[in-house]
Amino acid sequence: MGKRIKNKILEIDPTLSPYANDLNLRAELFRAKKKELLGNGRKIKNFANGHNYFGIRREGNGWVYREWAPAADAMFFTGDFNGWDTQNCPMTKLENGVFETFIQGRDALKTGQKVQAIVWKDGKMLRRIPTYATRVVQDKQTYLWCAEVEDTFAPFPWTDQLFAPEKTPFIYECHIGMAQEKCDIGSYKEFTQNILPRIKELGYNTIQIMAIMEHPYYGSFGYQVSNFFAPSSRFGTSYDLKELINTAHELGIAVLLDVVHSHAVKNTNEGLNEFDGTTYQFFHEGGKGEHSAWGTKLFNYGKNEVLHFLLSNLKYWMEVFHFDGFRFDGVTSMLYHDHGLGSAFTNYGMYFSLNTDTEAVTYLQLANELIHEINPNAITIAEDMSGMPGMCIPIKDGGIGFDYRLSMGVPDLWIKYIKEYSDDTWDMAKLWYELTARRVQEKNIGYSESHDQALVGDKTIMFRLCDAEMYTGMNKFGGNLVVDRGIALHKMIRLITASLAGEGYLNFMGNEFGHPEWIDFPREGNGWSHHYCRRQWSLVDNDCLRYRELNDFDKAMIKLLKEEDILSLKAENRWMHEADKIIIYTKGDTVFIFNFHPTKSFDGYFVPVGKVGKYRVVLSSDDGEFGGYSRVDNAAVYEAKETPDKWIGFQCYLPNRCAIVLKKQ
Repeated sequence: MGKRIKNKILEIDPTLSPYANDLNLRAELFRAKKKELLGNGRKIKNFANGHNYFGIRREGNGWVYREWAPAADAMFFTGDFNGWDTQNCPMTKLENGVFETFIQGRDALKTGQKVQAIVWKDGKMLRRIPTYATRVVQDKQTYLWCAEVEDTFAPFPWTDQLFAPEKTPFIYECHIGMAQEKCDIGSYKEFTQNILPRIKELGYNTIQIMAIMEHPYYGSFGYQVSNFFAPSSRFGTSYDLKELINTAHELGIAVLLDVVHSHAVKNTNEGLNEFDGTTYQFFHEGGKGEHSAWGTKLFNYGKNEVLHFLLSNLKYWMEVFHFDGFRFDGVTSMLYHDHGLGSAFTNYGMYFSLNTDTEAVTYLQLANELIHEINPNAITIAEDMSGMPGMCIPIKDGGIGFDYRLSMGVPDLWIKYIKEYSDDTWDMAKLWYELTARRVQEKNIGYSESHDQALVGDKTIMFRLCDAEMYTGMNKFGGNLVVDRGIALHKMIRLITASLAGEGYLNFMGNEFGHPEWIDFPREGNGWSHHYCRRQWSLVDNDCLRYRELNDFDKAMIKLLKEEDILSLKAENRWMHEADKIIIYTKGDTVFIFNFHPTKSFDGYFVPVGKVGKYRVVLSSDDGEFGGYSRVDNAAVYEAKETPDKWIGFQCYLPNRCAIVLKKQ
């Protein structure tokens, strides 16, 4: 294997020492694959240029179409430009399975024309969509999908040359299609005009967009991708998407792509599957190439051409569309041959075994190095529920190179608490552990609920807390104890999660104001209705309804967390009392107090803070403007002194179901 590589990860986490050989193998495989792909001295960004060679592109005085189809016997190009004659435009087979054709004349292909590739394999004619197609549309009469000519690489008037993401990401996760209130699919332009200002007003500095990569089934939430280089045509044009991203940058908002490189849709007419007539062009053969739970195809990360395709895809989205990074979907599925299905990952041996897909690990390292070579300020986030060690450790130190991982256990804990326990039995110690336990020197994105919980079959936190009462009890002028409880806990859950569960924070679109009901994509079972596949912004805009109170609290919470740089600080002076349902901690000069008790308020409760001085309230979830009872005196000054038994703190009134944040003056 060559010389032994010293991994700093073992200094960061000495408990990994028994797996030093596995970590050494991780580093060696990455180094060897880089050398194999690049030789000596080249950078990955100079390798990942498939989008600048393959596909349909203007070239010279005409158009060129190139395709990698190693097993194809012959290829042709057809479409509107030649009357769909499948023999009229043959392609020449070059070396390494590449086919090419040149169409003379700059107007030979025009924007909006539909085209397809024709692949001949073993005497069969296969209709295919070019693998590097940058626009793919569905015919409204036949429902068939095909590529549409669009000069994606045409100059765009970017004005974001000086933009860089803020250090701490406050992420607003969103879906373009359902971002509008109308019972229809929203557009990039509507999102730019209507939703970006809302996000800016709330204080979020990053958006993470789902379902951008083209997918034939809308209800897949964008997670069964067919065309990896095509922004979804449901929402508009490539120009519209660029305009959205440029506008976001002008507002100081970074834009992340929810990228799906963990699997692909198995469709052959629309996607990559069997493009050249074989099952193994992009994917593993046999059962290894099938995801049993998702019904999708699995990439062969050991194949250099596949690495070239996927790495080029990342560079394409960054260079052509100016995305600021990626949230990688399905990382757990990539890391393990059994895709982590049914695994609890209770010991380190489960991370370093024959079940670990080392080729996938190497791909993720290559991807992270590429992304940060292109843009050192880029953000990468791993959706990994397994807790793979080193996920967010630099590659040079023995890690995989992500910037953040999602704190996936936190939403699961909140739903379990709400579903299975009355809140007077919530375990404060377990809650603290779940919110704060993470690998040393690895950064997390905290979040209290996932987009999956907003889908039919599950419920958001607010909907689970209030359920049917949301239909009748959200009027500001009528009291409802169920809704009062729901609003109080919703604010507390979000604040303690945002302040403790990560070095970044994420919210799914609409959850900030307790969006009612669920997301149900148009499907046969609901008569292809869009009624539940939208966001009802009119609810939060209605001053007579209590959604505005939750929205305003979210805005105040984000403002405080950003101004005090809370997410970069370590929690100290922790105090918990199980019977009282109290959690208190400090971050810098800021004190967080949570009274989760459903009925008990405490007068003169001692609050340990660690620093002598005067403290004032800077945020109270009980304020009337946030739907509370205004039981906290925001004008009061609390003086922390040292007690005879050497504690430093002050006495304070702590209302039940209330969170209070104070700052040292």
